[in-house]
Amino acid sequence: DLKGRGIRVNVINPGTIVTEGLQRLFPDEAAARQALDYMAAQIPLGRVGAPSEIASVALFLLSDAASFINGADIQVDGGAAQI
Repeated sequence: DLKGRGIRVNVINPGTIVTEGLQRLFPDEAAARQALDYMAAQIPLGRVGAPSEIASVALFLLSDAASFINGADIQVDGGAAQI
């Protein structure tokens, strides 16, 4: 429907990303660290992601390097969707 307008549609599907909002879910820094360590252990890469990693994918999709990518669902989750 959008090809005539030169619009490509792609999706970034983020995994666990360390954000201020996520960290505010916990009562203190120790609880946040414990929870983040547990979350990291569930991810194949062994760590949670950073906001900059999502931003990098978004910038790639906006660049000319991604001009032939359309209809993609890009998992940025350290491999969590694969298990």
